[in-house]
Amino acid sequence: MAKWLDGGGLMAARIRNHDWAATPLGPLDGWPDVLKTSVALCLASRFPQAVLWGDALLTLHNDAFSEILGNKPTALGRPFSQVWQEAWSDIGRMARRALDGEAVYIEDFPLTIERHGSPERAYFTFCYSPVRDHDGNVVGMLDTVTETTASVVANRRLNFLDSLGRATAHATDPERIMATTTRLLGEHLKLSSCAYAVMASDEDGFTICGDWVAPGSPRLVGQYRLAAFGELAVSRLRAGQALVIDDNLSQLPAAESATFQAIGITATICMPLIKEGRLTALMAIHDKRPRAWTRYEQTLLGEVTERCWAHIQRVQANAEVREAMTALEALNATLEQRVEERTCQLLHTEAVLRQTQKLEAIGQLTGGVAHDFNNLLTIIRSSIHFLQRPDLDDNRRSRYFKTVSDTVDRGAKLTGQLLAFARRQALSPQVFDAGPRLEAMAEMLDTATGARIQVSLELPDTPCHVHADLGQLETAVINLMINGRDAMAGAGTLRLRLEADQPMPALRGQAAQAGPFAAISVIDSGVGIAPHLQERIFDPFFTTKGAGQGTGLGLSQVFGFVKQSGGDVQVSSSQGKGTTFTLYLPQVPQAAVEDIAAMPALEPSGESRHIMVVEDNPDVGSFIAQILRDHGYRVSWAVSAEDALIQIASTQGGFDVVFSDVMMPGMGGLALALELQRSQPQLPVILTSGYSEAIAEGGHQGFAFLAKPYSAEQVCRMLEEVLRRQ
Repeated sequence: MAKWLDGGGLMAARIRNHDWAATPLGPLDGWPDVLKTSVALCLASRFPQAVLWGDALLTLHNDAFSEILGNKPTALGRPFSQVWQEAWSDIGRMARRALDGEAVYIEDFPLTIERHGSPERAYFTFCYSPVRDHDGNVVGMLDTVTETTASVVANRRLNFLDSLGRATAHATDPERIMATTTRLLGEHLKLSSCAYAVMASDEDGFTICGDWVAPGSPRLVGQYRLAAFGELAVSRLRAGQALVIDDNLSQLPAAESATFQAIGITATICMPLIKEGRLTALMAIHDKRPRAWTRYEQTLLGEVTERCWAHIQRVQANAEVREAMTALEALNATLEQRVEERTCQLLHTEAVLRQTQKLEAIGQLTGGVAHDFNNLLTIIRSSIHFLQRPDLDDNRRSRYFKTVSDTVDRGAKLTGQLLAFARRQALSPQVFDAGPRLEAMAEMLDTATGARIQVSLELPDTPCHVHADLGQLETAVINLMINGRDAMAGAGTLRLRLEADQPMPALRGQAAQAGPFAAISVIDSGVGIAPHLQERIFDPFFTTKGAGQGTGLGLSQVFGFVKQSGGDVQVSSSQGKGTTFTLYLPQVPQAAVEDIAAMPALEPSGESRHIMVVEDNPDVGSFIAQILRDHGYRVSWAVSAEDALIQIASTQGGFDVVFSDVMMPGMGGLALALELQRSQPQLPVILTSGYSEAIAEGGHQGFAFLAKPYSAEQVCRMLEEVLRRQ
């Protein structure tokens, strides 16, 4: 207190000496700005604390306090209860608490004051601080009052507009917007009714399209004429000015007053909306009782009118876009019939060309697949024919069995390549040294690419182990090297390079990663790729080769493989100078590789383990059950996931492993595995499938996976690996 009063020595002295006076103590010069909001010093040295606050005298107030009092009489030297009677019951209680020694604070207190000749709702924040003498006795109080009307009204307005915006954000038709807007505004302002109207072209007729009415008030929806509401309404609204009728209709001629009374309106604000120089719409708020409209209500109605119109325009624009899209879809549906008539439209021509290329590529792919599979089936059928001969010696029998087995593996690899083309392959990653694998591919391609193509191999000095699907990696590298050969027109040097411990750069909007990654690069010295085509080269069926020379699936397979493997592919190319494709694959640290190598070899042995086989195909189910029994396992076979759940719940002793197909009628294998993971987390599940959309899209989700077709050794080894982890 002393710090605040240092600027007025006389005042400070009087406080220290308890020399109170019932007269003003002088101006507030030297007081900090924070106290110049409204400050009054209430002195009680001449009055005991038991005396009511109404008997104390306000001995000081500044100009701001006079502004707050409005048309009230001066407060100097008068009991405050006589100055501000309507606020006295609340302020008096707080003042008594302050005179009893308690600091009191109340925020945004509502009061009605007289300003500019009319009552107005205002809000104030009061702070009462007791003033004590040297002995600690309360001898007065310091009253700080700040008017917060502007902030309270602004917050109230913003909160309402925010709630209105959220309520209409997802509306899809103008009627919904009008109904929501009128309801929220009517409830917020406690109205009898609220309406939104659209003007006719003559700016006289209007139609109320949406309205909200309080219980007991009549509906307003219908058609009206502005002239029926009088010359005042016509002149103000067409000029873009609000029509405001406060507490009575006496200001209007009798005929016009009767028009308002007929629809149950005593007080109204009608807000015009002027767009492009004409009266476009009206929004009005009504009360059936006399009412003095505030500036807040008038301002808010103007903002809501504009926003309602903007929301309606947005919805109508969206509807026009949807209609245009529907028309465009209808046009596209008949595009093939109109191609010859619209050959001048480049975009339509390109769409037809791409569709033709897709069909041609699918035809080529189907023919190639049929040819390869027929070759494989021919080998298998011939081998089986020879195996049926009774005079076949053991060496030839073994050779034919191996031929059948190898042919099945080739068929499985072909199927995997087809799925990789479509990016639908459920990968089976493993850890392997990439160097020897690339060396074998380089040797094979060195022979296959012809004498004029030289294959150069660059490997690191130390092993570089990666975690990926080996078959898919081989397919990806072969695709890239064949593309490089074609780009060099059959002559030049094709480089295959492996670099270890590389970071992966930022590619296609993805952040860079520190790795480590193994970088496998295929580098050619061919014609290169044009810059405007580099963003499309990984699209399925897109190719820069001539008709009949490529399907556009090779780079799509490469991209799908590396993305599913947790890596990415980078392309760098300059026309006439060649192209470099670099595959980034997750690299496995040497320490982790050594840990894997140190694990003991597994010897398949059933050891009376109980296996639940879930397979709906009777031939496959019988086959796998026989394999497991031959290796010493106890087997129970369920033909569906639902059957498996019943057997698992009812079998005493339980099961050690569930071996389930993924694609089955009803509940699939992946859903079964997730259910068992929830209900019996200690029971391991192995999934198997030749193809599953769920597995292709979401992966194995942490469950062991064995791809079909599989051998007896693969099944038993997978079981032993899972059982060992238990």
